[in-house]
Order: sequence, then structure tokens, then C-alpha cells
Amino acid sequence: MSCHFARTLLSATCLLLPLAAVAADVVPAEDFARHAPLTMPSLSPDGKHFAVNMNLADGDSHALVVYDVADMSKPISMLRLPKYELAVDISWVSNTRLVVEKGRQQGSIDKPVATGEVIATDIDGKHQDYLYGPESNYGTRAGTRGTDRGWGFVAGLPELANGNFFMTTYSWDNQDYSTLYDVDAGRNTRHLVGQIKVGGLSFMVGPDGKAHYAFGRNDNWDYVIYHSQGGNWTQMNPSQAGGTFTPLFFTPDRQRIYASQSVDGGPASLIEQDELGGNRKVLASDSFASIGIMEITPHPYRPFATTLATGIPQPNYVDPNAPIAKLHRALSLKFPGSYVHFVNFSEDGGKLLFSVSSDRDPGSYFLIDTRNYKVIKLFSAEPWIDPGKMAERRPLHFKARDGMELEAILTIPKGADLAKLPMVLMPHGGPIDVQDDWFYDGDAQFLANRGYLVLQVNYRGSSGRGVNFRDAGYRQWGTGIQQDLIDAVKWAIAENYADPQRVCVYGASFGGYSALMAPIRAPGMFKCAVGYAGIYDMGLRYKKGDTQESKAGRNALRIQMGDNPAELAANSPVNLAGKIDVPVFLIHGEDDQRAPFAHAKAMRAALEAAHKPYEWLSKPGEGHGFYDEKNNVELYTKLQAFLEKNIGPGVTTTH
Repeated sequence: MSCHFARTLLSATCLLLPLAAVAADVVPAEDFARHAPLTMPSLSPDGKHFAVNMNLADGDSHALVVYDVADMSKPISMLRLPKYELAVDISWVSNTRLVVEKGRQQGSIDKPVATGEVIATDIDGKHQDYLYGPESNYGTRAGTRGTDRGWGFVAGLPELANGNFFMTTYSWDNQDYSTLYDVDAGRNTRHLVGQIKVGGLSFMVGPDGKAHYAFGRNDNWDYVIYHSQGGNWTQMNPSQAGGTFTPLFFTPDRQRIYASQSVDGGPASLIEQDELGGNRKVLASDSFASIGIMEITPHPYRPFATTLATGIPQPNYVDPNAPIAKLHRALSLKFPGSYVHFVNFSEDGGKLLFSVSSDRDPGSYFLIDTRNYKVIKLFSAEPWIDPGKMAERRPLHFKARDGMELEAILTIPKGADLAKLPMVLMPHGGPIDVQDDWFYDGDAQFLANRGYLVLQVNYRGSSGRGVNFRDAGYRQWGTGIQQDLIDAVKWAIAENYADPQRVCVYGASFGGYSALMAPIRAPGMFKCAVGYAGIYDMGLRYKKGDTQESKAGRNALRIQMGDNPAELAANSPVNLAGKIDVPVFLIHGEDDQRAPFAHAKAMRAALEAAHKPYEWLSKPGEGHGFYDEKNNVELYTKLQAFLEKNIGPGVTTTH
């Protein structure tokens, strides 16, 4: 006993030595758990003010605040929103009035969900009015607006600010229609400018203020495009639309349109064409990736640069000699290693709000006077994050078992050699039409800061590569997608990036599902698995959760993951717990509506029945991902301890 105890103590002491070396350079978990204080800024038409979401001190409440650009010592107005609610869209309809789409924060994993309510406020916080939504209890038309039984969304703005905006609505009582209104945000009046007997579609509004296109997925989950002439809708055929097609806006001469188009299911290109599809011209395209970020000029709008949706974003200028392209290039040179994005201009183009961000920097916002080129910094998204202490994110390509080329993103511990590193595979959620990208990722940076190589994979089904690539992930939850993840780990090991004896998998939502399925599909490859807000019983998705509550949601489930009970059961971790050969850590919010808490409880019961080791962390009041900062600190702390216990401490890093 004494010899065994001595060996155990010696091993523990040796393990502590690299930990002590890492600890001197470690960034506190609290820094990765903190919420950004200001998000989603928008510049007023005259360039004198900007509106922004503010995260209030309690962490659960938000406000819309307005700052005077000339004096940012304190906001000039603040519109507090109910707990857990925030603005998901901020639109200036004049120099003194704003329109806000309300949303609700369901958890940290998903983006805030729009509630379908639209409100307006003056710049000084006065004349607050409820423009659309069933919860209306204030404003000039509270009595009548309370009868709005449906969802409202800002569909666009006139070319020049006039106090109005366009609003799309979907009625709860008649979900077979999509409707477009022109709304006077000051008088709170609206008049109909477009309607189509298909639910859930978006509209493209022309310079004449009328709906020219309606597009999107119908209740059957089919993507459809309609064109309107004189209010009469005609569904566009493939020769007109050319595969998938998303209209964007009209050209300055109002004779043609810009659009995103995927020909034969390949990556989406940026095109210019006649309104009905003739004289098509490709402005930007790539054989591997779709067009990603698009930079737009001030009014009259034109795309002047594009990036690809994969890899490190590099601007490709439509006309490199245009003054706007030269300005973007000059600003990019001032911020090497970062991407400069033009957020929005003042109406006369004299002021520009732009952001600067990178793989190591969550981003900062600046204002430039485009006449004298004077630049002022407005704010940093997460000022406590030091980019110099963050890790490089390196996009690379590899080939899966069937020869399909896939993108992997490695987050490499700062100062470490990319050789035989302890590694965490981190699958993204979705799985369909979601992707990981090069920009700052808090979870990946936390793990890299603790000395772990992080591997993320844009497996088949991910966005950014076109329709065919997306559709290749349909009904591949437990099969093809898992094999892509396994192939990525094999590649990282074969390239000597990862230590094959020190690999763990950690994922959230669908990534949580993958965290438990990957060890089942590849016995012996992983040493531990962490499932966070995961789906563990595929059949349960048809009975519980917010996705199955609508016809469109049920059809999305049917198409994306299948509905054969035997196949769902055969690909559900709850039914395969006996095959899990690694320690498991389950993390879940007890109020999760997307992946209900029942999934975690069922998985825990299955592990117990199979006599498998597991650890557990659940929190009441949390939704799809922990939002409370204290809970996130606990999550990170326990995640680190779990990794250290099962694959050892991370490598020593230098800053």
C-alpha cells in the first residue's frame, strides 16, 4: 500500500509541474465567460449618433442605448428591455427615430430568437411606440396593435431615410400567407405593398417601394422563388433562377439586380443580372467555397468587395481602382492580420462605421470621416481580451475517406510547436447549414490557452460550400458526418499534429450528440467525451423541443435527420451507451427548449444502466447553453479539470 501510495503521489507531483508552468500564462476563465458589454452598433443617417445593444450589469438584462459620436462619456438615451430580451435588429428610419426588432436570449449556443415584436423610439428615448406584436400594452395604438397575432420583422429600408420602413409579417391564424407593409414609424400607420399565399417567405423590395421577389423555404422545406409584376406572383423556373437564387438589391441604374446564385448546387457566386434572369454576369465566385462577406458602398448601393466563406478572409475587389476599394485596402494595411468590415455609412457617405476583428481579436469598432480620413475608436467588443495572448486559428484542407475535400480549422496553443499535441475535437452544432470559421472563437481560445490543440471540422452538411455539399449531410447524423469527424482526427494524427493517446471530443448541441457518437463509431480513438446541451435521442426530437412545434420545423427534421424510427434508434447515443468506452461529462441547461433537459436525463440513465463512468453538470434557469457568467466559469473550470484527468494537462505555452 505504501509503495502504491508513493507512486501515486510522485505521479501527481510530476503532473503538477507542467500545470504550474502553464498557470503563469493562463488567462482567467472569467475572461472567456464574460458577456460583451456593447454589440451590434448602427450609425445614424447623418453620422452623428450610433445605437447599440448594451448588456447591463446583472448579465440577464439589455438595453438599446444611443451615443453621440462627439461625446461618448455616457449615452444620451437608454431603452431598457424586459429580462432576457434584447434587440436583434436596429434600424434608423430617420436621424431621430429608430425601429427595433425584439428578441429573446435562449442560451449561449444559439443566436437570440426574434420574438416577432417591433417597437420604435425617438433618439432621446421619448415617443416609444409598439409597431407590431401580440404583447402590445403601450404606445399610440396599444388597443389595436394588441390584435397583431403573428410575427413581424424589418424587411428593409427606403433608399433614403424618410421615417418609414418595410415590415414582413406572418400571421398565427393564417400561416399560409407572407405579407409586406410600408410602415410609418412616427405615426404608427402601415399600408400593404405585397402579399403572397405562401408562408414564411422573405421579400426583396425595389426602389419603387413594392415587393419584386418573395423567396425562402415553404412549410414543406422546399426553397422557392417568386417574382411579382403588378402584384401578380409567378414562381421562377430554373432557367430564370439558375439553381438556388437569393436576390439582394437593385443596381444603381435600377435596371438590374445583384443576387447570390448556386449553379448546379455548387458554391454560391455573386452575380448581376436582369430582373428576370437575362444577361447574367458573375462578379465573384470560387470552385471550393461560396461567397461569404460582401462589402457594400454607400447609397446607391454596389458590392465592391467579397470574401470566401471558408479560409482566412481576403477581400477580392470587384474594381480594385475604385475609391472605395482603395479606402478599404488602406484601412486593411493599418490593421495587419485582421479583417476590416464596413458596417454602415451615413447617408451622404461622409461617415463610415467599420469593424476590425481577427482569429485572436473579438473586434473593435471605429468611425472614419471619409473626407479628411480622421479615425476615432468607438469601443472594443471584449476589451479585456488581449489578442497577444490568444492563439492562431489556421484553416487547412484534408480529404475524407471517399476523397471529398473538407476544411479543418486548427487552434494552436500560443508558442507551441504543432507536433503531437494533446487535442480536443470540437464539432459544431446544426448540423445543417452551420459552419465554423476563422474568426475569434471563445471556446477554442479557452482550450488553446490551456494548452490543447483544438480541431474543428466543416463536415458535409455545413454551410459555406453550396447546396450539394449541404445536402450531402442530410440523414447522415450518426453515419457520414461522424465519419468526417473521425477522418479529421486520423488526418491530424497522421500529420503528427495530435498525440493519438491524448484526444478528447467536446461539442455543444449537435456537437454534443457527436461528442458521444464519435467514440461509439471509432472505439479506442478518444480518451474522453464532453456532451454540452446535446441531442441524445433522435426520436425524442419529434416529441419534445421547439423545432417540432411547427409544420416547417417537423419537415426540416424529416429532411435533415430522417424519420424512420429504426434508423433514429440505431443512431441515438441513449441506445448505444454500452459501446461508449470513455469517461463522459454531460452538461445541460434545465430549461433548454431546443434540446430539452430530457435528453441529458435519458443519457445519464443509459450510462448508469450500462455501468459507464460519467460526470454531470446541470443548471436550472439555463437554456440552450449557459448564459449566466458564473455558470460559464464553473463550466470552463470543470471542463479543464475533466480534460486534465483524462488526457493530461495541456502543453506549456508562452505569451
